[in-house]
This record gives sequence, structure tokens and C-alpha cells, in this order.
Amino acid sequence: QVQLVESGGGLVQAGGSLRLSCAASGRTFSNYHMGWFRQAPGKEREFVAGVIWNLTYYSDSVKGRFTISRDNAKTTVYLQMNSLKPEDTAVYYCAADLSSQTIQTTPRYWGQGTQVTVSS
Repeated sequence: QVQLVESGGGLVQAGGSLRLSCAASGRTFSNYHMGWFRQAPGKEREFVAGVIWNLTYYSDSVKGRFTISRDNAKTTVYLQMNSLKPEDTAVYYCAADLSSQTIQTTPRYWGQGTQVTVSS
């Protein structure tokens, strides 16, 4: 089992940057595939980025602007968000799963979420 705690959200102007962090508990962090999702008001939660078998994946909407990375020694995964747009406004969730098949769709473990607001 793993517990996830996100931090780093906030209010930023369009074009700005934020870095989200997700601290994970447990000694087997390196075994988990990790992902970031987001949910905007009135919309379904969507996959944003993931690290699967040490390869990175991104949704088309953030590709080239966001970067996911992980530090296994610190049991932390990051999401660097650059060139932010108002449509990036959402609650961002960290997720983990031992299965590479479900990390991008229905991951087993979730953090509590952190709000990101991008003003125009």
C-alpha cells in the first residue's frame, strides 16, 4: 500500500510556471508506476502525465509544456508545469499503481489533490 500527498498548487498568471510534488509513503515506491491526473469544474478527471517503466507519457493538451519526473530516493514524483494556460485550471491528483495497464485509466491509489488556478 502507498499513501500520496500532493503539494505545490496555487494561483499563477497565464504563461507562468508551477511545480507540483507528490510525496509517497512506503519502502517500495520504486515498484509503482506513477501518474498525474486533473479534474476541472464540471469535467471528468483526465490523465495528464505518467511514468511507466521509466518512460514518460503525456496527454496531448500538456505535451511540450509539462514534465513528469520521479526521485526514488526521495519517494517523490514531480510535475513541472510551464507556459500555463487558464484551461489548465483544475484540481491535480497524484496516482500510483503496480499495474502498467491501469495507471493511465483507473489507478488504485490517489492523493487528496491540490488546486491549480491559472488567471488570464
